[in-house]
Amino acid sequence: MPAPPSPPRRTLPLVLLDGIVALAGATRRAVLGRGDGSRLAYVAIVASLGVLLATAYSIVTVLRTPERLTPVAVGPGGNVPATEPVATGTPDAPPAPAVATPRTSAPPATRAAPPAPAPPGDPPSTRAPSATTAAPPAPVALHADFAVEESALLSYGAAVTIGNPGPAAAPDWALVVVLPRESLRVTSVTGARTSQDGATWTFVPDGDTGRVPGGGTVRVTFRVNGAAVTSTPTACTIDGAACAGLPG
Repeated sequence: MPAPPSPPRRTLPLVLLDGIVALAGATRRAVLGRGDGSRLAYVAIVASLGVLLATAYSIVTVLRTPERLTPVAVGPGGNVPATEPVATGTPDAPPAPAVATPRTSAPPATRAAPPAPAPPGDPPSTRAPSATTAAPPAPVALHADFAVEESALLSYGAAVTIGNPGPAAAPDWALVVVLPRESLRVTSVTGARTSQDGATWTFVPDGDTGRVPGGGTVRVTFRVNGAAVTSTPTACTIDGAACAGLPG
């Protein structure tokens, strides 16, 4: 014959509830058997039983729905890893496509404006210069004056004054005096150096009279060994121009 069915297995929540109900009934009977003097104690016991009932209900609710508890996995080293946040939304929803951010290109470099072309009909070679340098004034021809300053029986002294009428200084000059005879000698020269070629004597500047200033003069003196009446020069020139003051 078949075996009798086994009684259903009692779970922990049912055991707790049966214990709490039995404890409440025993407490009620004990209080009621002692009279009205213990009503205050009865109220306190009932309140305590209410707290126990609430606690038991919470335990039963948790034990009946263990899937609501978040499992905590403990690693080999005993450290509790941090729980990852639970993803919400539709399980099979595809991930949102990434939106590509367009790159902003740098603005092109500004090119320098080309120089303005020259106006037609005005080539560079024919343009007037912006600034002209004034040319130095050309030197003006010098002039000379001959004069007999001291006359003796057998010699005389002569002086030639060289003048520059122009504004610019004359850097050089040449004075040529021609005597009547080659035997006549020129001595005591000042303001020049002299050289002889027969009866012709040439005077050139020395260190002090090398430049004739603009509007100024230099002076050359010398002595001729001969009487002034018969030994005065027959010709005198300054840079090729005749001297003034010669006896006629």
